[in-house]
Amino acid sequence: MAKKSKGINAGNKLAKRRADARWKDKWFVRRIDNLKVKSDPLEGASQARGLVLEKIQLEAKQPNSGMRKAVRVQLIKNGKQISAFLPGDGATKLVDEHDEVIVECIGGPMGKSKGDIPGVRWQVIKVNDQSLDALRKGKVEKARK
Repeated sequence: MAKKSKGINAGNKLAKRRADARWKDKWFVRRIDNLKVKSDPLEGASQARGLVLEKIQLEAKQPNSGMRKAVRVQLIKNGKQISAFLPGDGATKLVDEHDEVIVECIGGPMGKSKGDIPGVRWQVIKVNDQSLDALRKGKVEKARK
């Protein structure tokens, strides 16, 4: 690697060197090129509404075993399809096809999937404008749409 320029007139050369070096940083490139917004089905939003297309079961990654309950959701804002996890015991009974749900990020590392659920980056938080948590606990009854 070349030595850094020194001296009274080295400012331009040092600025160019710093500008070139920044493009080797993955996070700088992602931010400048807007890669998160381009690849994100929610287009940068924290939550999005969608319609349930089907209920699915996913096998947990090793060393765990078990079927994780999820749904295929078509987002209303752009028509993209995503898989969303149904958190909690018995949540799959409260969600039907053609229900309107709100999904949010599941909170995995760097926006990726969490835990042993392969390829699922979203979770359902509301069903037909009713909180999924309140429905599971029996505090509210499911609304008809």
